[in-house]
Amino acid sequence: MGDTIVDRIYKDNLELLEYLNQQKEISFASQFDVTFKKSLLLSSASFFEEEICKIVQTFVERKTSNDKCITSLVKRKVIEKQYHTYFEWDAKNANKFFGLFGDDFKNQLLQKIKKEPRLDVAIKAFLELGNIRNCLVHQNFANYTIDKTAQEVYGLYQEAMIFVQWLSDNFDNS
Repeated sequence: MGDTIVDRIYKDNLELLEYLNQQKEISFASQFDVTFKKSLLLSSASFFEEEICKIVQTFVERKTSNDKCITSLVKRKVIEKQYHTYFEWDAKNANKFFGLFGDDFKNQLLQKIKKEPRLDVAIKAFLELGNIRNCLVHQNFANYTIDKTAQEVYGLYQEAMIFVQWLSDNFDNS
């Protein structure tokens, strides 16, 4: 997926944070860091939502030979405003999501995951970002504290990106 908007947001804002620290603007840097982490986290989660919805839509289009009736139904009733029901955000795996496509497909993906240990870490990072996002937006955004640095949030994003890319590759080839 290359250099994404999330990568650019991180780099640009990290430069600003570093500048504030170099200028000894500790109060401004501290306040900016709080906003930076929240913005980065929401940007990451939103980016992943859009990517996974595209993956699902493309998968359905391919599986149905782009049948407009089916793809429209799926888009309206399965994809739009349903993303956050795809996963158990506080879980340690993506089995709920995989199960949406049937047991055979789920088992096929789980076998592939067993062969790629790094995917387990990537899935956990993806789910952690989604879980923190849910806490952030449902538990008083202005007052919610993210117990991670911006660098740690970005690290989760980078790790989670491995899972999203893997999904894209595996849904394209299934």
